[in-house]
Amino acid sequence: MQALLSFENAPPFAAPLRFFLTAPAFGVLGGLLLAWVGADVMASRWMPATLALTHLITIGFMLQIMLGALIQILPVVAGANLPQPLVLARVVNIGLSLGALLLAGGFLDSQPRLLGAGAGALGLTASIFLLAAAQALRGVPTTSPTTRGLKLAMLGLGGVVGLGLLLVLALVFGWNVPLLQLVDLHAGWGLAGWGGVLLAAVAFVVVPMFQLTPGYPAKPSWWFPRLILGALLLWTLAVLAGWPALAALCQALAAITGIVFALLTMRLQSLRRRARPDVTYRYWQLGLVAAIFALIMLFTAAVMPGIADDPRWTIAFGVILMAGGFIPFIIGMIYKIVPFLAWLHLQNCGQAKVPAPAMNKLLPDAEMQAQWRSYLVAFMLLALACLFPDSFARVAGVAYAVANAWLMLTLVRAIRRYRQHTVLILEKLAAR
Repeated sequence: MQALLSFENAPPFAAPLRFFLTAPAFGVLGGLLLAWVGADVMASRWMPATLALTHLITIGFMLQIMLGALIQILPVVAGANLPQPLVLARVVNIGLSLGALLLAGGFLDSQPRLLGAGAGALGLTASIFLLAAAQALRGVPTTSPTTRGLKLAMLGLGGVVGLGLLLVLALVFGWNVPLLQLVDLHAGWGLAGWGGVLLAAVAFVVVPMFQLTPGYPAKPSWWFPRLILGALLLWTLAVLAGWPALAALCQALAAITGIVFALLTMRLQSLRRRARPDVTYRYWQLGLVAAIFALIMLFTAAVMPGIADDPRWTIAFGVILMAGGFIPFIIGMIYKIVPFLAWLHLQNCGQAKVPAPAMNKLLPDAEMQAQWRSYLVAFMLLALACLFPDSFARVAGVAYAVANAWLMLTLVRAIRRYRQHTVLILEKLAAR
């Protein structure tokens, strides 16, 4: 089941594009930070450099692209027209970038003022976006699983931002809170309630559309976001009430739900009509396999809590789930969304009189394949760095920075071609 797409509601190309071009820069920063600090990043998730690196990637890379994609997706998929999308994009993009840098700097230097400033910038930015999205979604009927998922993802974003602000305030003012449980809950809301639900909502549309698979079955599509949010709400209640057994049960439920969704997506991909695997397919295959592996780790830790006491387990889980799962999903979608949007806007520019070039002329497969190989090498080195940090951490950081710089270069080339074709189309129209 898919939502009906309304491309006439699409915002200007510049609105989502600024996020897509900014995000790889934070990936480069994250890789350089790992290369600079080295093995200490892999020692514990509580290391200052580890916290800084985590937020450079989750906010600077992942959140940038997710919110940029939503500025495009909300009006096209849900019919929710955001007010002044270019202004909103500029404000949100700058706020996220500034907030991520301040927060990372605060963690690195253990500076409460920087942490507070970063949290304030991010809280304000997220609030602006959520208010704009709520206004746009108000009155929009929930006619598809995608629309339902987008609405529930907004709740997930509010949850992760609220918990993040609480944690920063607790650190700055020394509040007595269950820090470990709240950090786990913050990660759960971010990765499952926000990232997982949004990823599923978008997948319901883009996987059948771009990967030429059958549509997702209706019942799992409707229930997946609700199961994830329900598990997170119960988990939150368990933390507030001090019920560790219920918290572990909710983690296990969220892991099982995610595994089922990943397996269902793999089954649909096996039925795709496109025989030759493209870069998006390869990225999604990596993301699905890594996500299943990481969720099995999460389920194991839920039923055997002692295993997560090993700091190497937590680092490996984060690397596999984010660098192996979420980020490949994101890059795979970007490699379809950017050339498609460029082609769509060129079609509109041509006014049905001058045809737009094919998408593979705007973003050639060979360029994407080269970047994909660089990212695969970087992920393999990151995985090895979890086991042998002294030998592989620094080289993994360099490789990850290179892969993200390559991603930025690939997207910049696509935008350059888009602008060149825009000029050519306008010249041809003027000559008619």
